[in-house]
Amino acid sequence: MADGRLTVGGCDAVELAREFGTPAYVVAEDDLRARAREFRGALEAGHDGPGEVIFASKACPVTAVMRLFAAAGLGCDVASGGELHLAVRAGFAPERLYLHGNAKSEAELKMALEAGVGTVVLDNEHEAERLRALGGGARLLLRVTPGVDAETHEAILTGQAGSKFGMPPDVAREVAARYDAAGLHMHIGSQLTSLDPFRRAIAALAQVGDFGVYDLGGGLGVRYVPGEHALEPADWVAGVLDAAHTELGPGKELILEPGRALVATAGMTLYTVESVKDGGAGERIVAVDGGMSDNLRPMLYGASYTAALAARMGATGVACTVVGKHCESGDVLVRDALLADPAPGDVLVTPVTGAYGHSMANNYNGVPRPPVVFCAGGDARVVMRRETYEDLHARDV
Repeated sequence: MADGRLTVGGCDAVELAREFGTPAYVVAEDDLRARAREFRGALEAGHDGPGEVIFASKACPVTAVMRLFAAAGLGCDVASGGELHLAVRAGFAPERLYLHGNAKSEAELKMALEAGVGTVVLDNEHEAERLRALGGGARLLLRVTPGVDAETHEAILTGQAGSKFGMPPDVAREVAARYDAAGLHMHIGSQLTSLDPFRRAIAALAQVGDFGVYDLGGGLGVRYVPGEHALEPADWVAGVLDAAHTELGPGKELILEPGRALVATAGMTLYTVESVKDGGAGERIVAVDGGMSDNLRPMLYGASYTAALAARMGATGVACTVVGKHCESGDVLVRDALLADPAPGDVLVTPVTGAYGHSMANNYNGVPRPPVVFCAGGDARVVMRRETYEDLHARDV
């Protein structure tokens, strides 16, 4: 920030909005590299056996982001044929790819084998049978549902009893023996801020059997608003590794798969204020040129964000409700945002949108999806262009 104006990677945010238009996803490129180094360094410092950090690409499946992480030495988790296609295009070595998902089609499994994907994480026995019929060839891990609840929104809780993902421990034990699985996988939820559920889940894995490989998942939460608690990446890695060493024994291959924690804080979304008005309950309503088409998380999960005016950062403001342009009363991005005298034409920013903004973007009300702009060293470049109106009908037949 300089003279009350927001900068991203050395680039003035207001000028970025003028050059690239709004809404726009803006990414601090060096922050991505720093997070990758942090996770890899923590794993190497805390574990003397084999292991790797892999990017859960669902958080931000942008080719340029994936290419950066491939160059930074990460592997990649893909959960569909589309994510697999992007990962290969981005330059990940096929043997460093992990295919996930609870409803993999035969076509996706065949695609993975033909691409040389190194590891397939089996959600159920049907997938094991399909792989066997296709000739196999990939290393197999079994996704275990450890029966662990964690403190997060129920829509992103994945390891509890009754989850749609994975197999109960007793089923996994039988399937592992039947299909010669190399190891186990778990993922207990997203936006997690405590180590306790990880410790309990790892202890549950230990009851399934002794394996050489354990994928301990991701889910590390980040701070979206001031005052929120979140573990630092190094502390999370150290805690997970300590539990793994205690429960699973030495010499195991350990895999960590952060997604949100690698990309969330690197990204922000720029908007243009279109209107300001007072509502019937005395609230000030600030409407911007995006909304639930570029950030669906507040509507899906009640996720909280902050907002500020890029040209008046830190200025004293009044409580405003930041709303989008879409035909839904629930299209509210931020409540009680303290904005300093907002007016039409102002550039408004919501930080910490690097995870799941782009990946959940949609065309509601025929709104084209925003571009992705990388910023570093005072230079900005578009790595994914803005959709056009012509793109909206490009698939018509």
